[in-house]
Amino acid sequence: MKLKKAHRLAAIAKILSDNPNKILTFNYFAERFFSAKSTISSDISSIKAIFDEQKLGRVITIPGAAGGVKYIPTIYKDECITFLNSLCERLSSKERILPGRFLYLIDLIYDPFVVEKIGKIFASIVNYSEADYLVTIETKGIPMAIMTAKIMNLPLLIIRKNTKISEGPSINITYVTGKNNSKIQTMSLPIKSIKKGSKVIILDDFMRGGGTIKGMHDLMKEFSVEVITSIVIIATQEPEIKKIHNYEYLISLEEQDGKNILKPSSKIISQLES
Repeated sequence: MKLKKAHRLAAIAKILSDNPNKILTFNYFAERFFSAKSTISSDISSIKAIFDEQKLGRVITIPGAAGGVKYIPTIYKDECITFLNSLCERLSSKERILPGRFLYLIDLIYDPFVVEKIGKIFASIVNYSEADYLVTIETKGIPMAIMTAKIMNLPLLIIRKNTKISEGPSINITYVTGKNNSKIQTMSLPIKSIKKGSKVIILDDFMRGGGTIKGMHDLMKEFSVEVITSIVIIATQEPEIKKIHNYEYLISLEEQDGKNILKPSSKIISQLES
């Protein structure tokens, strides 16, 4: 049964938003809604105009025989500033300070609304067009990584801290982390999980000196894989010199007189569309 235009617009918008960064052909919509491709093209133009006007993300068309349309989730500057300021305020509570000057983040990074926003910000500031995988390490970063991977339309790889027999042969490395490089830990990834020559984006929740992310970089080298960039939610101001250089962070953490001062990254905000 053919649908009225308003019904088609609602259905197409829902399908696009449920499949971020996935190309859907005009033929797919034409067959699904028993409509001509010219009609679908007109519908897509209307949806694009609405999304642009209401700042709901970008709808782009891809020409050619293998082309179609795809939806790119985007967060805009004002929305990002409001969200990050709210996040900083929630994280500034004294009750969140843990031994070792770490922050309690579990309630936030397991909140679907929060991690969806974080994923949209990462997708808005990072060029992931050439990435083959998104990579994180267990366990706290997994919810955030799943949401970000969905928005970027990338498969997710999870580095283990201990080898799992059920995953087959793995490559294991040791890495140094902790304040003053006081801890030696291990991480592993199954040999069959990633193809040689791939490109990846590394994601983690918190970075102080960068030891864990440096270990993830080193593990990728063992697979002959290129790291495009690394992304984290929170990065401390000290130590100033990290073990990695190419990274993006959403919030900076500075310790002053026993208090945590959290601020949105001005670099991140400057990269977003108004």
